[in-house]
Amino acid sequence: MTAPDPTRPAAPPAARPVVLYDTTLRDGTQGENIILSLADKLRVARMLDEYGMPYVEGGWPGSNPKDVEFFAAAKTVRWERAKLAAFGSTRHRANRPAADPNLRELVAAETPVVTIFGKSWLLHVTEVLGATPAENLDMIAESIAFLVERGREAVYDAEHYFDGYRADRAYALATLRAAREAGARSLVLCDTNGGTLTAELLAIVGETRASLEGDPGAPPVTWGIHTHNDAELAVANSIAAVQAGIRHVQATINGYGERCGNANMVSVLANLALKTELALVPAGGGELAGLTSLSRAVAEIANVAPNDYQPFVGRSAFAHKGGVHGAAVAKVERSYQHVDPGLVGNAGRLVVSELGGRANTAIRAEQLGQKLDGVVDPRELSRLIKQLEADGLAFEGAEASFELLIRRHGAAYAAPFRIVDFTVLVEQREGRELLAEATVKVEVAGEVLHTAADGNGPVNALDAALRKALRAFYPQLDTVHLVDYKVRILDGTAATAARTRVVIDSGDGERTWSTMGSDTNIIAASAAALADSLEYAIWKSGAELRRRDERHFTQPAGTGGGGKR
Repeated sequence: MTAPDPTRPAAPPAARPVVLYDTTLRDGTQGENIILSLADKLRVARMLDEYGMPYVEGGWPGSNPKDVEFFAAAKTVRWERAKLAAFGSTRHRANRPAADPNLRELVAAETPVVTIFGKSWLLHVTEVLGATPAENLDMIAESIAFLVERGREAVYDAEHYFDGYRADRAYALATLRAAREAGARSLVLCDTNGGTLTAELLAIVGETRASLEGDPGAPPVTWGIHTHNDAELAVANSIAAVQAGIRHVQATINGYGERCGNANMVSVLANLALKTELALVPAGGGELAGLTSLSRAVAEIANVAPNDYQPFVGRSAFAHKGGVHGAAVAKVERSYQHVDPGLVGNAGRLVVSELGGRANTAIRAEQLGQKLDGVVDPRELSRLIKQLEADGLAFEGAEASFELLIRRHGAAYAAPFRIVDFTVLVEQREGRELLAEATVKVEVAGEVLHTAADGNGPVNALDAALRKALRAFYPQLDTVHLVDYKVRILDGTAATAARTRVVIDSGDGERTWSTMGSDTNIIAASAAALADSLEYAIWKSGAELRRRDERHFTQPAGTGGGGKR
């Protein structure tokens, strides 16, 4: 995937490859607010297969009808790279394997791989299952044997292994021996409560392997790791375990999972691929340059906003805001980046803000297609940005307003419209619904248009009135729609008199952009953000009006669409 780095230690020649096992569709969906429909699960499974994930755990067919339907549908899919795994528990203590509903559903799923979890911690054996220690060992062994006899590749997940090992080392080891002797060839050590520190985890992994591998005549097994993130160590513990010899890693895309989540497969994969010489299965662990799009696509399907600060793939993962950082990155890109963002399909960004210097401003302008040379002095623009941000604006979250700011300082700039004035009324009377009405005067090419519109709130009414006035001149605005509307209180101590910042995300079906306004009056801040949004749409559509008299409509620097902030 990447050229070998001579500064990194090489893996031993005979080192076994690391197998990645994705459990997003089962463990990931246990995360709060993570809900996937049957169609969603099939989409994600196909994406993981296309990406090259070697193992994809599809769900627990014995637990809910949706997962039964998933595995039924999966039988009609041709899986190119992934082995599909069904997940379930050991048999109930009162059942024989052939009569156990859970095991029967696992077999009926007809997957080549079945993963069974069993109890390693005596607390769970006696207090949760109500079984004796001996009964639990029989449950593990008989369940694994039942699946192996039916031709399944059996993966054994030792649930709560690290807690169980601390409580009773001999018994925890006995549960692994029971699974191995019954035919499991992958033994996965699970930090189910997610609270084990790295040094202790490594000590237990080492002692466990030494003990079982020292058994006379013991069959070889693949050792695995499954970590949760309750102590924010899931990725670190997974990587450390691999470096200690573990060769099977279970994780979820974006770290989705119960409580604080699971190990993040995206970070695990990127770290192993870019920072070690270990081989991944399949070669390279998939197309690494597609990692960012995979992460964001799964987030989109799960209807979860992508985490801007997620390592490797987040929008801010390679963003540079400080002036010193920006200047250094402009000269040597890797000076403040641990990897090349392009390797994972991401991109570096220089953030325009009060903390950034002229290098940030100039380079970010060029990235947006705005040349400053001979048009705007980068030093002057940087000083203006710092002043405007001190007044409540924030260009790092509104790049369309930043582009307009540059454009407005060009000698040839002429505003496509100017808001002359506006009025917004909100009326609430007993027995009637809330009424919001806005009137707007807008000047375009020397003509003043006066319009009014209703809305379900003051901002919606203002938006409707402004569009109504401009529609005759710029019909392309009909395709522009609001994507998001955010309000930030900048000085909470001022209570209702506080200055607010409004950020509006807009789109036209082909692109999206963000604009902003700031004022102690939330309606004025909204009007500025709306005006910027519509002016940006007019400009980018290439349909600015040719003025008959070539008059330029001027406005104060830093204001949006001629509106008063």
